[in-house]
Amino acid sequence: MIETEIIELKNGAALGFRHLLGNRPPWLLIIQGENGYLATEYINKEFASRVGDAFAIVSNASNFEEMLKGEVTWVSEKAKELGVELGMSGEEALEYLV
Repeated sequence: MIETEIIELKNGAALGFRHLLGNRPPWLLIIQGENGYLATEYINKEFASRVGDAFAIVSNASNFEEMLKGEVTWVSEKAKELGVELGMSGEEALEYLV
């Protein structure tokens, strides 16, 4: 089952997608902004970079709140161009991606 949620931010809003794969944790979590994505480590970093998407990864999050509070552990080159940096909170990074 896929669930969606609107994530309100200072600079706009983003759309969160939550999908439980194989009926067991961990969740696949992606928050889509207008300019890029904040996701959990389920996303293939090399592929995201190769196709030129703006992605920031937050590890060990099981819900959107944890994603927003968590620390960004990986940033694609496109996301870096938008101002996203390692060590930012997920919420700080997402502000650059909306």
